[in-house]
Amino acid sequence: MPIKWILHWQPNPGTTVNSQILSEVSQCAESINGVKEGRWKSTLSFYKAMAREQTIANDFPRDFVGISLAEQPNKYFLVIRGQRLVVEAESSIQMIMEKLQSYKTRVALNFEGNQYQLGDFQLRVGKVVPMHSESLRGIVMEMEYLPISSWEKSHQIMGEFFDLWQESLSKRSLPGHFVHIEPNFAEYGLADQYSLQHTAVQYASITAQMIATSQSVQATRN
Repeated sequence: MPIKWILHWQPNPGTTVNSQILSEVSQCAESINGVKEGRWKSTLSFYKAMAREQTIANDFPRDFVGISLAEQPNKYFLVIRGQRLVVEAESSIQMIMEKLQSYKTRVALNFEGNQYQLGDFQLRVGKVVPMHSESLRGIVMEMEYLPISSWEKSHQIMGEFFDLWQESLSKRSLPGHFVHIEPNFAEYGLADQYSLQHTAVQYASITAQMIATSQSVQATRN
């Protein structure tokens, strides 16, 4: 499948994300001849173990991230960062977990926005909001290159496109920039050939980064 980078918006010190920045980023995608192709939406949930017995808690992950991706809504991906595992399951596993009451959802986030086509590239620009809320928590961008599925071979062309994108965005003088943090996929047992499991690991990584940034900002204010 096509290679994909997932990036998140890093606000400048002392600033936060807002809807104006999201609007400017979306306009930037259109200004470089991006053709809007509709909406997209993915969801991510942090699960925490409900186990009361310490022995049980030691046998199972204390927490993990569950992800539903726009491309395959009938699949559900579990990313267990502590053990560096990523598992692909049917979406019905969410209902099973709910009935078993083995894990509870701590935080659930929606990633949603517009999709743009730019030649062989596809851009998805969207907001990060808690489920059942419109409170903006972050901005993400999926950058996809359709002809290549090798993570290693894609680096140069993805990097060049990202540089062009950053240059175009810098003309708008926004208080922040997009950050690309590359997870160590080998730690999760993932090969060079790109898959949806790679996407799930990237989402888990950027969400952890966004939460850490948000907590850092909060601590500074207090």
